[in-house]
Amino acid sequence: MSVRRADTLGGRAAIVGIGATEFSKDSGRSELKLAAEAVRAALDDAGLTPADVDGLVTFTMDTSPEITVAQACGIGELSFFSRVHYGGGAACATVQQAALAVATGVADVVVCYRAFNERSGRRFGSGVQHREPSAEGTALGWALPFGLLTPASWVAMAARRYLHTYGLSPDVFGHVAVTDRRHAATNPAAYFYGKPITLADHAASRWIVEPLRLLDCCQETDGGQALVVTGVERARDLPHPPAVVTAAAQGAGRGQEQMTSFYRDDLTGLPEMGVVARQLWRGSGLIPADIDVGILYDHFTPFVLMQLEEFGFCGPGEAPGFVADGALPLNTHGGQLGEAYLHGMNGIAEAVRQIRGTSVNQVPQASRALVTAGTGVPTSGLLIGADG
Repeated sequence: MSVRRADTLGGRAAIVGIGATEFSKDSGRSELKLAAEAVRAALDDAGLTPADVDGLVTFTMDTSPEITVAQACGIGELSFFSRVHYGGGAACATVQQAALAVATGVADVVVCYRAFNERSGRRFGSGVQHREPSAEGTALGWALPFGLLTPASWVAMAARRYLHTYGLSPDVFGHVAVTDRRHAATNPAAYFYGKPITLADHAASRWIVEPLRLLDCCQETDGGQALVVTGVERARDLPHPPAVVTAAAQGAGRGQEQMTSFYRDDLTGLPEMGVVARQLWRGSGLIPADIDVGILYDHFTPFVLMQLEEFGFCGPGEAPGFVADGALPLNTHGGQLGEAYLHGMNGIAEAVRQIRGTSVNQVPQASRALVTAGTGVPTSGLLIGADG
């Protein structure tokens, strides 16, 4: 194994602005308009103007190119523009790339954004209907002919193995759903505001792909979210307390595919998130006990449990009890199950609110937050902390 140098990124960049559209099921406007609206809102929150921006980062799946968003928002010259691959796995990596650009002097103010009409337009939950030939698409040839056509069906394979290995029933996934919806119920921005659920509600919801029920699957959302990243020194002169990037990482495991890594030795974990976890802990010098709040990517409930185990918050098979006991505040915005499915970008915004002390479900004296991106795909993660 190669020797890795210590992370020198930590403490050099901060998230200083967050902005979003409303979260809906039918936005009634283009994805470009959603992106521009979120970017302008984030800049307003940061106390900056479009003229201050010289970098933009988004997802390869976003339909609004960086140059087009710059034009729509009145942003001038750009010295940095970039995209990150693998769907929701890109979320925290957009901030990592922005922080790298700021830390190395390539750019001064970088905006990360994601916008889509994922409910009224293309719905990821509808599954694979057509795909252009590609090397990545070839892997799906081992799954699609057997009826594994949707993300839920791909995740169900790993979820079934997890339950079998640890002698559990599908009901254990309900603890994640109930926790998320409890927080969404008190968050006015959440689609499921005022609509908590019980474990009985979870158990009564219809099957989507066994062992996943309806309430194990994230919603589909129209909306946009943007984040503004700049250097820590400049951040201290802006309106809000900086949410400092303590550590950032990307990760892909051996034999990695996009949610169909069924040929690994073990299907009960998420090796790509293990790669991220090791980097974050090593780069920050922190341990799980140091974390005040976890914002974990929750497109499907079983993968929240596996993430907790990969990060070392609890042992293999112990995450259901860990969540049931409320041992770590989780997804205080309601997550993608309860607030909105924005490919994880809204989760980063919630981590910033926790560090600022402005969350509607504020964790007292929260100063360190863990945020993760998409699971089952090459992914990314962040540790965000208070300045000083």
